[in-house]
Amino acid sequence: MGPLRSVVLAGGGTGGHIYPLLAFADCLRRHDPGVRITCLGTPKGLENELIPPAGYDLRNIPAYQLPRSINMNLVRTPGRMWTAARAAGKVIEEVRADVVVGFGGYVSVPAYLAAWRRELPIVIHEVNVPPGVANRLGMKFTRHVAVGFPHQPSQAESLRDARVVGVPLRRGIAGLDRSAMRSAARAHFGLRPDLPVLFVAGGSQGARSINLAVAGAAKELARNGIQVLHVIGARNEPVPIPTDLPVPYVTLPYLSEMEAGYAAADLMLGRGGAMTCAEVAAIGLPTIYVPYPHSNQEQKRNALPVVEAGGGLLVDDAEVTPDWIERTVIPLIRDPQRLHAMGTAAAGYGRRDGDEALLNFVYEAVSR
Repeated sequence: MGPLRSVVLAGGGTGGHIYPLLAFADCLRRHDPGVRITCLGTPKGLENELIPPAGYDLRNIPAYQLPRSINMNLVRTPGRMWTAARAAGKVIEEVRADVVVGFGGYVSVPAYLAAWRRELPIVIHEVNVPPGVANRLGMKFTRHVAVGFPHQPSQAESLRDARVVGVPLRRGIAGLDRSAMRSAARAHFGLRPDLPVLFVAGGSQGARSINLAVAGAAKELARNGIQVLHVIGARNEPVPIPTDLPVPYVTLPYLSEMEAGYAAADLMLGRGGAMTCAEVAAIGLPTIYVPYPHSNQEQKRNALPVVEAGGGLLVDDAEVTPDWIERTVIPLIRDPQRLHAMGTAAAGYGRRDGDEALLNFVYEAVSR
């Protein structure tokens, strides 16, 4: 198989679609600096903030939310989808793409349609169970489906024949040596080098219930010599933190370089998004997962296999209170042996090579 000359990557809307897309784009470029990489997005998606600064060509096309039930929107969908697929097709033809690789999000559907009409290879990467609605549609046009986690093929009939490749992770995370980076990371955030650190981050949106519980336990955490690095989430209201604490409690609205937070931490408390699960498992960071409760439970399904492997704890959102933090988190973070065992188990479950494995899968799909 010769090198790929031109690749179209489709995925947008949320970080869960965009971050693996960017990690895969970096992998493509590492292997062949001359490859043409074109990303498809929508005018309103988060991709506009993330893809151009990473140095990749972003082409916006119209994309429409797919209705999940039969209603008037479904009647209008074919016309809208035709418009979006035509726009995607123009880009595909202009850049003379060899393959379309989709990561989900509404922008993927017109890309899949346009590629299918041009008999172009389509590769789909999916991290959730059940698969997102866009990728479920895409699976009607291709058999080349890759997944991020080993539990997915057994949990979803549509993924039964999918290839487990792992999740493409940024090199800064995939190559992270936490112990080597710990001192520098703690100094960067103004944390002491000699006391344990609880890293709190509720995903790109943050998590108000987690924020309130940890802030409410701030005095007790500090009294036990536990430092906190707390990413509130850009869309969340700030939470009041006591000012007279004897050890550092650092709050940030947002953290783009998550590897610095991971390196500083002894234990993480966060949601169960697919990217979080993939990242913390790969680097062996013990984590307490608090899945987002108002959904189809995919975050719980994401976190459960890591937890069953011994790499963390799983707790319901409703249980997370200041009292729970004091009863559960404080004894855990003060038990280095238990943390070490959890970290080792997480690393045994996780994988750091998702980008390379997906690239091999794409080469396979194209050569067929």
